[in-house]
Amino acid sequence: MTAASGLRGRLWGLVLALAVLLGLAAAWTWSPMREWLDVDRIVHGLQALGQAFGPVAAVAGLSLALVLAVPLTFLTLVTLVAFGPWTGFLTCMAGALLGAAASHGLGALLGREAVQRLGGPRVNAVSQRLADHGLLAVVAIRMVPVAPFAIINMVAGASHISLRHMLLGTLIGMAPGTLVMAFFVDQIVAALRNPGPLTYALIAGTLLFIVCAGVAARRWVRRVEAQRGVKEPG
Repeated sequence: MTAASGLRGRLWGLVLALAVLLGLAAAWTWSPMREWLDVDRIVHGLQALGQAFGPVAAVAGLSLALVLAVPLTFLTLVTLVAFGPWTGFLTCMAGALLGAAASHGLGALLGREAVQRLGGPRVNAVSQRLADHGLLAVVAIRMVPVAPFAIINMVAGASHISLRHMLLGTLIGMAPGTLVMAFFVDQIVAALRNPGPLTYALIAGTLLFIVCAGVAARRWVRRVEAQRGVKEPG
């Protein structure tokens, strides 16, 4: 087998892995698998895992679930319920960083060399430009999650975005939203269990937060790029 065919095989492996993750993300949301994501069941499981094997095991379980495309917001919520605001916050952040590192590493293993050698100059130019603003890009996309957590990490790993920027951007971008959830976790859970006016108010507040975070992130990226003398395309 030639080197080129080996690279193509790894690239197809990356495409297959992304397709599987997309399927899992859809299944957790719209298929009968959604019933597995019961708040009380997952909270009890996390608490049992933490009590039996310590907090490191809970972090590992959370990171594995993120790699398998279980929704980040749901996992954040149940972790905060299971361990309380502060321990839950630290567990969420540690699990997210570990999960991001694992997915990024898989993307780099399967796709980075293949993208660089088979993608052509245009693809590599786009990938390099993304890497030039890798930290800002990751922060922005963590503040406004537009795709499943694991898929973003794998695509970043296959591009020129470094693991350091991936982890630092995840930490900066996730911390504000996770802290907000930590402060209001009891109200959020109560609203989900007993839908009513408060539920719709929380949904509206969440949407407003996402929009404001997106606008703030975009302005920040533009300001930093202007300071660097880089003009944003379009």
